[in-house]
Amino acid sequence: MNNRFKILAALALTTTLLGACTKLEEEKFGSLSPDTYYQGEKEALSSVVGVYQLLSLNVDIGDPWRMKEFSTDEFIVPGRANGGWFDQNNIDLTKHVQNADNATIARAWVNIFQEIGTANAVLESLQSSPNKDNIKPLIAETRALRAYGYFFAMDNWGNVPLVTVARIDPNNLPGTTSRTEVYNFIESEMLASIADLPSAKTVDHTAYYPRFTKESIYTALAYMYLNAEVYTGTAQWGKVVTMCDNVINSGAFALTPNVVDNFASPTQVGSKEIISAFTKDATQNAGNNQFMLYTNNGLDQLKYNLPFSPANGYSTTQVSLDKYENQDVRKTLIEYGPQYYLNGAPLNYPNGTQLVLIPVQDIVSAQDNEGYKVLKYTPVGTKWSGFNGDNDFVLERYSNVLLMKAEALFRQGQTAAALPLVNQVRTRSNASVLSTLTLKDIEDERAREFIWEGCRRTDMIRFGDFFTGTWAFKTTQTASFRKLYPIPNQQITANPKLVQNPGYQ
Repeated sequence: MNNRFKILAALALTTTLLGACTKLEEEKFGSLSPDTYYQGEKEALSSVVGVYQLLSLNVDIGDPWRMKEFSTDEFIVPGRANGGWFDQNNIDLTKHVQNADNATIARAWVNIFQEIGTANAVLESLQSSPNKDNIKPLIAETRALRAYGYFFAMDNWGNVPLVTVARIDPNNLPGTTSRTEVYNFIESEMLASIADLPSAKTVDHTAYYPRFTKESIYTALAYMYLNAEVYTGTAQWGKVVTMCDNVINSGAFALTPNVVDNFASPTQVGSKEIISAFTKDATQNAGNNQFMLYTNNGLDQLKYNLPFSPANGYSTTQVSLDKYENQDVRKTLIEYGPQYYLNGAPLNYPNGTQLVLIPVQDIVSAQDNEGYKVLKYTPVGTKWSGFNGDNDFVLERYSNVLLMKAEALFRQGQTAAALPLVNQVRTRSNASVLSTLTLKDIEDERAREFIWEGCRRTDMIRFGDFFTGTWAFKTTQTASFRKLYPIPNQQITANPKLVQNPGYQ
């Protein structure tokens, strides 16, 4: 049994913990204690897997992912004319007018700090085990998982409470820690974890997938360094290149010939492009992928022979569609215009009218055919348990390494070295080869390549058009303070030592 299926089996047994910045619980396994529980990797892994599962909310359809995507030009969820899907919290995020009472942001905070709190509890238990010397890689994995959680917290809210213990004294609640200090903590934890993690070039990819390797954390650091000027005021372009070269020089990764293979269930495990991912398999009670349920039009049940009717929620915009050339393979992942069965026959409503998808016209009361659909996780080849698919969620891909290095080189004036890296990604998807390169070209390429992969908001802030751009229902420029989300009022009520971000008081 390879590690992928060990993880799947462990997921069914894992006890996950509730935790926010003011409620971090010590891990419990019935009457078992760390002294008796962690006798080997199998027992320890069953706990670490729970942390992976919670971290995955940042790239699946959980509130941390939704919260970030709502504020970008690539994501919109309109209320429907039948009353479904309307949520003023999400509309406020779309229009960049959210406040500290926004319920989507509040749930995202709890989700992210739940992962951090669980990581703290698991890490304490692992480090207290008499077998700790034999599970150093798992301890390193958990440190990296916690650091990843803090990365998402820092990216969204900036100044957040920095907690590294499983239990918090209710009489001594943590205050907010500066964004720079949190950044430095993440960097030090990730660098420390690399020493005890295996390299992707020394493990059997199929057997070890999808757990963190050294290269997973090099990639995470590269992305944090890419945004360092936003986070700390000091650019770190050279460090971006170094981290990317660590991944490239490992020789363990390459672009897949077809980008879709990275998101299709049957081909994900064998993909040499996926650096980090989260295993999902509802058929084994090991998580699920509900992108199709939340995204697609109800008629897609017929198109793809699905065992359920999709709920017609998540949509993308004309702005996103227009970024692609017609021959670009990635454009085929967007459903727009007249819709057809896979055999080419028109996809019709029961009254015989063909489904024609158009851009969202009314964000409050949209008709059934309003909103383009992104097939990020293709249903072709997917195994279903009800409306739950088994496509794994992708956290990091090799194409990101190439584009991060390209951007860092470009920003250092090395355009000639950056251009071939961008063209590698474009050529793979049959996009035309660029002969010149601008910063806008790099941003647009990232938007095309990583649509709905949870990095658009961070990218738009770094490039600046998050503030200056307008699109769909975001019709005015954005104040600079909105580069951070507000700390939820319910968290400040629970812990008055937390300090609200400027602009939201």
